[in-house]
Amino acid sequence: MPRKVTLFVPCYVDQLLPEVAADTVRVLRRIGCEVEFPENQTCCGQPAFNTGYWNDARPCAERFVRVFGGAEVVVCPSGSCTTMVRTFYPELLSSSPLRDDAIELGRHTFELSEFLVKIAGVTELGATFPHTVTYHASCHGLRELKLRDEPLELLRKVKGLKLLELSRSEECCGFGGTFATKFADISVAMGNSKAECVAATGAEFVTAIDSSCLLHLEGVLRKRGKAAKTIHLAGILAQEKP
Repeated sequence: MPRKVTLFVPCYVDQLLPEVAADTVRVLRRIGCEVEFPENQTCCGQPAFNTGYWNDARPCAERFVRVFGGAEVVVCPSGSCTTMVRTFYPELLSSSPLRDDAIELGRHTFELSEFLVKIAGVTELGATFPHTVTYHASCHGLRELKLRDEPLELLRKVKGLKLLELSRSEECCGFGGTFATKFADISVAMGNSKAECVAATGAEFVTAIDSSCLLHLEGVLRKRGKAAKTIHLAGILAQEKP
């Protein structure tokens, strides 16, 4: 298992949910990893890329490759941003002198649950979370990274946690990055549908590997007066018995 990992923190985590990054560090240190955080890291370029502004996204991607290029393993608490680096950088940087470096970097950049289960070979983290929880499978993690069972394996090993099945769990929550602003009505309708599915489980919490999905769901759930709270997977795994 790699003993030194470099932490990649998505912009929205850095600005809105820094506790997700802190919880990720706690989890990684608990399994014996030394965590490095490059303070000069910036946006991976995904918002501009997804909106079609590739010329604006490219400098962000090139900077990312330069900042993280020397890392042995990069871990990110986001399927979305991990996908950007691993899947879309080769296309975005197809004419860049850094394309080969980007491809190599993508080979050892992992989403948190992916790293824990597939690379570190760990599912039991000694976490305790005595609550009912349901899991939303975010799009990039599920469809691009093919992460279907890894988050569930980790949740099933959390002491006191009761995992409740979410109907239509693999449907998009409606966030989709800039999709939520460009097609707000559709985004809200999809969010409402997902919120109803979450509420139907009766779970106290809904979790996911992407904070962006959870921010969207939190807003919809609160607007609709639903009791379920949102929590990132890292927030659950970081919990220890008092």
